[in-house]
Amino acid sequence: MKRRSRWLRCGIVCVSFMLGIFFAASIVSAQEKKSDAILLTIFLKHDQTKPLAELNQQLDKTGFYKKFPPEGVEVVSWYVMMGIGQVVTLRVPPEKLRSVNLAIEQNAWGAFRTEFYATYDFKPIWEAMPKK
Repeated sequence: MKRRSRWLRCGIVCVSFMLGIFFAASIVSAQEKKSDAILLTIFLKHDQTKPLAELNQQLDKTGFYKKFPPEGVEVVSWYVMMGIGQVVTLRVPPEKLRSVNLAIEQNAWGAFRTEFYATYDFKPIWEAMPKK
């Protein structure tokens, strides 16, 4: 009898876990259907060999803040990370990806070194997970 109840509990836990995963996947799927835009996180790492005034002068010269982000691209978040630089997450329609790349290449280089990361929003998945 004990063995059967243990298997039953294990089965219930497994089914609950699978339902949670299915629910989370359906949330992500619904969000993806809203738009085919991707999230792109860009690390704008300060050139630490230059003082801030010189970096800002370079950015003013290139018109970085007037040209970035390009039209049709949404800023999801933009943080300053002390000791690193800036971290920007953009919502980018696929046809605008080249525009984002060109805006960085033409206007950010000289003040920043850059890194790009495809990103997705894990928070709704995390929120939908069963809490222990």
